[in-house]
Amino acid sequence: MRLTEFTELVGIEFGRLRADAMLVDHVLLELGGRTGAQAIADGVDPRDVWRALCRDFEVPANRW
Repeated sequence: MRLTEFTELVGIEFGRLRADAMLVDHVLLELGGRTGAQAIADGVDPRDVWRALCRDFEVPANRW
């Protein structure tokens, strides 16, 4: 998944303002206790960040 696709999906699913805050504030334990933004900066595939967010917020990842 490209970063642009990831950004679009997160914005569509959670709303742009919430998505922006979520990526820098919400800690994803399954990604080593990093936020989504930290994980992406560390080289984690955006698809893995997307799936982790979906699990944490009970959104079907395959919906998109």
